Amino acid sequence: MLVSWIAERSTAGRALRLAAPVIFGLTLLWLWEAAVTGAGVPRVILPAPSAIAARFATSTSILWVDFVQTFVKGALSGYAIGCGAAIITAVLIDRSPFLTRGLLPVGNFVAALPIIGIAPILVMWFGFDWQSKAAVVVVMVFFPVLVNTVEGLRAADAMQRDLMHTYSASYWQALIKLRLPAAMPFIFNGLKISTTLALIGAIVAEFFGSPIRGMGFRISTEVGRLGLDMVWAEITVAALAGSAFYGLVSVIERRVTFWHPSQRGRG
Repeated sequence: MLVSWIAERSTAGRALRLAAPVIFGLTLLWLWEAAVTGAGVPRVILPAPSAIAARFATSTSILWVDFVQTFVKGALSGYAIGCGAAIITAVLIDRSPFLTRGLLPVGNFVAALPIIGIAPILVMWFGFDWQSKAAVVVVMVFFPVLVNTVEGLRAADAMQRDLMHTYSASYWQALIKLRLPAAMPFIFNGLKISTTLALIGAIVAEFFGSPIRGMGFRISTEVGRLGLDMVWAEITVAALAGSAFYGLVSVIERRVTFWHPSQRGRG
């Protein structure tokens, strides 16, 4: 009832909008704790949130090292390289009809390859450190950003393009002044999709070879040792990092595309 009341009044202010998901999440954690404790579920099957929190508190140094290795070095570097390369490639595709017909089908083929098959190959090519994880992330984020950017560059309507032509604008002037700004909602759509793909790719790549640190390494190791509380602690870190990263990109999107109808009415 309390969550429903808050949700109905969520337009009143930012505090109420944040209170609804927080209270709902705390309620789920309480139900989880009560169900696991009341039913006597073994910790190797499903640890209680209190046990996960205790392990989290006593393992912050390990979790931090794993976070830096997987998220900062692997996911973020691969995300930056992959998204940047995708936007540049989209401009080249937009500029060249030959690349439109030739490169997009190849990109679609690469995007359809299973990550579980690509990851061990890239680990063998780039080594066991964070570089191979970044390479996996590049492969995962490249195509979503590429497709969205290509579509976004076509978003400007004919009247706007004719107006730029009337002004005798060059291709690059029209791109910077009109088409790239018009493509921003599409580009940010691809960037937001890629925030979750980047972290997933970095973690999965660590299953196939990693130094003695990293989220994926820790998860696979602790599963073998039946340390499910540590596994859930790593999952918590990954969930928090992924949510924060997605939220950061969304905030930047609202600042850049404030003029777009999709952003109107948001506080």
